[in-house]
Amino acid sequence: MPSEHLDVLVVGAGLSGIGAGYHLQQKCPGKSYVILEGRETIGGTWDLFRYPGVRSDSDMFTLGYSFKPWTEPKAIADGPRILNYVRETAADNGIDKKIRFHHRVKRASWSSQDARWTVEAERARDGEAVAEIVRFTCNFLFMCSGYYKYEEGYTPEFSGSKDFAGRIVHPQKWPDDIDYAGKRVVVIGSGATAVTLVPEMAKTAGHVTMLQRSPTYVVSRPAQDPLANKLRRNLPAKLAYHLIRWRNVLWGMYFFQLSRRKPARVKQLILGGVKMALGPDYDIATHFTPRYNPWDQRLCLVPDGDLFNAIKQQRASVVTNEIRQFHQKRHQAEGRQRTRSRHHRHRHRSQSAGAWRHGGQRRRPPRRFCQDAELQGDDVFRRAQSGVVVRLHQCVVDAEMRPDLRICLPPDQLHGTPWLQAMRAA
Repeated sequence: MPSEHLDVLVVGAGLSGIGAGYHLQQKCPGKSYVILEGRETIGGTWDLFRYPGVRSDSDMFTLGYSFKPWTEPKAIADGPRILNYVRETAADNGIDKKIRFHHRVKRASWSSQDARWTVEAERARDGEAVAEIVRFTCNFLFMCSGYYKYEEGYTPEFSGSKDFAGRIVHPQKWPDDIDYAGKRVVVIGSGATAVTLVPEMAKTAGHVTMLQRSPTYVVSRPAQDPLANKLRRNLPAKLAYHLIRWRNVLWGMYFFQLSRRKPARVKQLILGGVKMALGPDYDIATHFTPRYNPWDQRLCLVPDGDLFNAIKQQRASVVTNEIRQFHQKRHQAEGRQRTRSRHHRHRHRSQSAGAWRHGGQRRRPPRRFCQDAELQGDDVFRRAQSGVVVRLHQCVVDAEMRPDLRICLPPDQLHGTPWLQAMRAA
C-alpha cells in the first residue's frame, strides 16, 4: 500500500488541532504537516455537542488562543461562538487547507529502526458504504483528538429502562426533534454537562430534577468580566487580551494552591457562596457539600448563578441519593485498625452508574509526579519506572504540578515549548 510522508501528522481538527497547526506554521515553517479529521467539519467537541446551553466551563481569555484575542463580550461563552472562533482561526491562517476530512485514524505504529510513525486511517468517500484504508508516515505524531468517544458516549445500563414510557436522551447525541416544553425532566449526574443542561432546560420544561449520587462543588461566576470589558475599551486589543489572560491564569493558580494548603477554608468560601445564593434554609449539606476537598476533583462553574436561580424559582431541584451500595473491605488487622495499604479495597456499585469504581468518590490523585517523569507526545505523562501512562488534558506538564491543575495555562501554551522543541530536533 503506498503511503504519504509528512514531517508532522496532527490528529483532530478541534480547538487543539487548529492551535497546533498555527504554531507549526509559525515556529516550524519548513516542516510539512497535515491534520486528519474523522468527521466532516472543523470544531471537534464544539461542533459535536448540540445539547441546550452548551458552553465553556472556563473563561475564554484562558481557554482561547494566545495569538487570537477573544473579542466577544461574554467570557463564559456558548458553544456556537466558540465554534465560530475556532473556524475563523483556521480560515484566517490557511489551516483549513491542511485538513483531510473523513480520515479516521485506526492504527499507529512506531519503528525505531526507521525513526518514524506509520499511521493507517479509514477514508470515507461520498456514496461508498465501505471506507478505504490510507497510510501515512511521519516523524512526529501529534494527538489532538481529545478524550471523548465520538461515536457514542458512555451509556450505563438502567434497570427497567426498556419499560420507561418517556424518552431517554444522551447529551452527546442530542436529537433535533425533542420537545420537552412543559414536561418533567430528570438529568442524571451533577458534572459540567448537568449544571449546564438543568438551568437551560428549566426555562421551558415543567420541572427539571438533577439526580446525583454525590454532590459536586459548584461556583458562580459572572458570564461577562467587567474589568476585562473595561480594559478592552481603553487599551489596544492584544495588550488588553494578554493582561486579562494572565490575570486569570495567575488567579487560577493561586486558587488551586490555596485549595491544597487550606482546603477547609476554601470549602467554607465555596459553600458560603452557595448559601448566599440559595438561602439559609436550603439543605446545602446534602446537595452541595462533596465528600472530598476542593480541587480533588474539578469544580463546576455556573455563569451568573443560573443553576441557583432555577432552584430558587422552583423550576429545578436537586435529589441526592445512592440507589444501591456494596462494600468490600479486607479483614482488619489486630486491634481493628484501619489502614490504607495497597491491599485495601473499597468499592461502590450503583445501578444508575452501572460500573464498579475503586475508591468511590474519595479516590485522590497522587500529590506529586515522580521526578523520573518524561513527556510523551502532547498530553501524556509516562512514569519511567512504573510504565504508567497518565493523560493530562489542559494541564501543565511539570513534575512538580498536580495532574488536576487544569486551568493554570492556556491550551496552546500547555505543551508549546516541549513539543515544539522536539519537533525542531526531529
